[in-house]
Amino acid sequence: MSLPQTVTFVSPAHGLAPPGRAWRRRIALFALCAFSATASANAGFGDQRASSEARQVAQWVGDSGDNQGLPFVLIDKVAARVFVFNAAGELQGNDAALLGSARGDKTAEGIGELSLSAIRPEDRTTPAGRFVAHLDKDIHGRGLLLIDYDASIALHPVVPGTALEQRAKRLRSETPDDNRISFGCINVPPAFYEKVVRPAFTGTAGVVYILPETSAASDYFRR
Repeated sequence: MSLPQTVTFVSPAHGLAPPGRAWRRRIALFALCAFSATASANAGFGDQRASSEARQVAQWVGDSGDNQGLPFVLIDKVAARVFVFNAAGELQGNDAALLGSARGDKTAEGIGELSLSAIRPEDRTTPAGRFVAHLDKDIHGRGLLLIDYDASIALHPVVPGTALEQRAKRLRSETPDDNRISFGCINVPPAFYEKVVRPAFTGTAGVVYILPETSAASDYFRR
């Protein structure tokens, strides 16, 4: 049975300091060096369960070399699942995720400038698209994978919530129907973040592909 869709999650991404020029230069350099030195990935899921859409996008990444020799993440919103690959397209791990409470693939204009209480329920989406991401910390020193600073979107360990929210239970449930609770950020189990996400992005930028849920993946990911 699905859990109640109560939304009181506070995203640490809204506590980020503005990114500086240094990290932008590092990301550009990572991408340039990796693209120059590495062949395209041949992404595969092995015996892990994944939707046809996730498999199609992974295949597209491998065939096109769109990840430019960088590690990458596929986020399947419909399945509420995160898949992490290394630069060669080898699956490093996958796990459940909590996502934006509103279904949709666009980001409301100026949402990153709003306080959480000012974000309308219908604007609490996890946007679809391709994003260059890197590890960062919020103003409290908590680690996260910064996906889109302007929209305050990050992937990070799930934070403690209220008893009513039951976030840990949502992550453990077999259905993705009760995984929509955040203001837009992607919440994952702490162990998955520490053992899979953080090592994959340590010392490098990477690419995050967030699959759409209201349109075809081909509308976002093309050759």
